[in-house]
Amino acid sequence: MKVFCYVQHLLGIGHLKRVATLAQALRAAGAKVVLVSGGVPASGIVVDVQLPPARAADLTFKTLLDDFGRPIDDHWKRRRAGALLDAWRASRADVLLIELFPFGRRQLRFELLPLLEDARRLAPRPLIVCSVRDLLQPRPEREAEASELALRYFDRILVHGDPCLARFDRTFGAARSLAERLHYTGYVVAAAPLQASGGAEVLVSAGGGAVGKRLLEAALAAREQTMLGGATWRLLAGSNASEADFAALRRQAKPGVIVERSRDHFPTLLANAALSISQAGYNTVAELLQARVRAVLVPFAAGGEAEQTLRAQLLAERGAAAMVAESELTVEKLAQAVNRAARLPRPAADLVDLDGARRSAELIVQWAS
Repeated sequence: MKVFCYVQHLLGIGHLKRVATLAQALRAAGAKVVLVSGGVPASGIVVDVQLPPARAADLTFKTLLDDFGRPIDDHWKRRRAGALLDAWRASRADVLLIELFPFGRRQLRFELLPLLEDARRLAPRPLIVCSVRDLLQPRPEREAEASELALRYFDRILVHGDPCLARFDRTFGAARSLAERLHYTGYVVAAAPLQASGGAEVLVSAGGGAVGKRLLEAALAAREQTMLGGATWRLLAGSNASEADFAALRRQAKPGVIVERSRDHFPTLLANAALSISQAGYNTVAELLQARVRAVLVPFAAGGEAEQTLRAQLLAERGAAAMVAESELTVEKLAQAVNRAARLPRPAADLVDLDGARRSAELIVQWAS
């Protein structure tokens, strides 16, 4: 069995990282996988097909830029749609898995609709699967269109979450119309590293680093006001942080603070940390819960984004993290949140289902058999 996996990341690398974890689980289940990325190449994540990359121009996600920083045009769209179709046809895959669309990535309709039409015309017809996280950026005005596309093209919809924490209809009101195709998998996260004893660092991270500078600067300033001020604080600025921002952080760092771009073994650092300070993206939160580390969440909310804020609120309500809204972030409030989180018990091992990668692969193999 061969699975063709399509993913497009536009700002951070979270979408790519999640689908790469799915691809690894599919291979472990015996499937052949063609992992296709339309985003900027990310260090440490190997893909099988790299399309001409596109990225978001800003936090509104309305304008896409090519790898030269120019807005994409019709010629670029035709070239890329053709490259995607060529890769799909060459793969002769039994399963087409598309991440997020039609619940997002409307900007990519120029290539995804031709791809889906091509797959639907084949005989025998491949299994067509949507892979989507549990919480979306709410867009009530687009739900009817998304539902119609999902019903027209997709056989199954894998919702990578645990309904005990958040059901899909929490941010997609038309979920009932898709009920027969929705399948909850649990959260997708790579296998846990072995935990060592005696971890004492405070780990501060900002994902890929395209956003998050303000959080890192606030953490530097808050350190001495917290009950963990005597611990080593490790700041991971992210591979996408600008040289100027990275240099500025290093200049501000006092003794006892380590500033790095990123680490290949972030989950290992997390598993051995005394406390984590981060945003509340899907992958970060899944890794926090897997590591059972005390956490302060400062959810990304620029450009009207609400998904991370809701995720952080749900965890804070369950005593699994302390939260500071991005709009309320100050040095003092971050220090107070660190002190609250340090007094919390570690998140329960069974708080949510974290077996989503294996379960997704199991379901796909079952459906395609």
